[in-house]
Amino acid sequence: MSDGDATATLLGFDFGRRRIGVAVGQTLTGNARPLTTVETRDGQPPWERLDALLREWSPQALVIGLPLDRSGGEQGITGAARDFADALAQRYALPTHLCDERHSSQEAARRFAAQRAEGQRRRRDAAQLDALAAAVILESWLDAPR
Repeated sequence: MSDGDATATLLGFDFGRRRIGVAVGQTLTGNARPLTTVETRDGQPPWERLDALLREWSPQALVIGLPLDRSGGEQGITGAARDFADALAQRYALPTHLCDERHSSQEAARRFAAQRAEGQRRRRDAAQLDALAAAVILESWLDAPR
């Protein structure tokens, strides 16, 4: 994103082999919010559902969480996340950015627990944890200096 993109909308993704969390955020506010979690089928993203989300939100860029191990090295799912980012870039012709997601799951779980304690979430809402992790990833990317 360049300095001229002060009000860009972005979609963030928490890639998983079974589910993909999706969030939306803006460069103007630096905030992101969970949108949805989509189930993969036979290891493939549900492209028609992702197509609909891209049409609805018209993002200027996409941010994909990059799963790394504690020391920053790649792990088994890292390559699949990179492939997903490449597929998004090709399909939608948008800039894609990878963002280290090492602490996103823990932060998403912490936020979910706090929302449950405040009565904003229920245990059955845990299915949306991946979307909350996508919001954490997107906020992390928005907060990072460029």
